[in-house]
Amino acid sequence: MLKAFSSYITYDLLGLDRTPRLADALNFFIYDTIKILLLLTVIIFIVSVIRSYFPPERTKRILSHKREFIGNILAAFLGIVTPFCSCSAVPLFIGFVEAGVPLGVTFSFLISSPMVNEVAVVLLWGLFGWKIAAIYMGTGLLVAIGAGFIIGKLKLEKWVEEYVYQIKTGQGQVAFSQRFSERLQYAKWNTADILKRVWLFVILAIGIGGFIHGYVPQDFLVRYAGNGNPFAVPLAVALGVPLYSNAAGVIPIVYALMEKGLSMGTVLAFMMAVTALSLPEMIILRKVLKIPLLAVFVGIMCVTITAVGYIFNAIL
Repeated sequence: MLKAFSSYITYDLLGLDRTPRLADALNFFIYDTIKILLLLTVIIFIVSVIRSYFPPERTKRILSHKREFIGNILAAFLGIVTPFCSCSAVPLFIGFVEAGVPLGVTFSFLISSPMVNEVAVVLLWGLFGWKIAAIYMGTGLLVAIGAGFIIGKLKLEKWVEEYVYQIKTGQGQVAFSQRFSERLQYAKWNTADILKRVWLFVILAIGIGGFIHGYVPQDFLVRYAGNGNPFAVPLAVALGVPLYSNAAGVIPIVYALMEKGLSMGTVLAFMMAVTALSLPEMIILRKVLKIPLLAVFVGIMCVTITAVGYIFNAIL
């Protein structure tokens, strides 16, 4: 029905020819805008209800003093249902460290939260099917668990800014028990708030995806980032790092890239780099991490994300 509606707007109402690139790009843009915004609304509302049971203070208490590896696994899974953007990285990092959460466990949460969140999983499911969504979620969790575990084993606490350990945020209180109707009200408010903050990024990303879909020749992308180029995966990671977008914003671009023939591993690596290793997030994290630890974090993430890309290019 959505495809029929977008075709009606493009070809019947606007009277565009069915062959030119502009019509193809506009049809892609209208269809994906409606589909993704509808999916976002439903997803954010449902997960907002779930999130009402996991406020930041409760999340900190769950992760506090957990053993390594078990704590990394738990932190990575909690990151799925408690998604925070990179602007939350500094207060979350301070709160987690102060609450006694091990450094490696903290990183597992901070990696998983933006990269393997509910928006990414459900939108990937809606656009590519459950197998692709499961692959992304599984590899994202492995990256979050593995990177956090390695950072924990390296014992790099000395490279956290000193003021972080001096701040006393207090133990706080776990959110009071709410009636379900109150949680629904919170979900409505949170859905509207998040949509107000991300809709422009989503539309811009869909516009980029539409341009790629309609104007970028397929052989251009395949030539420089296709299966024949052994450096396609690190190139995708390098292109993704300077970008800043949440999962909802990058998925339309991913969709257009896959339509042009890029391999699944290359696209997954690009998406992970954008959502979990963006330059703006590194700038924010620099406020709490010294440069050596930030460099270790970036290096581990680049290696693991690139490895994921190569592995899935080999098996898919």
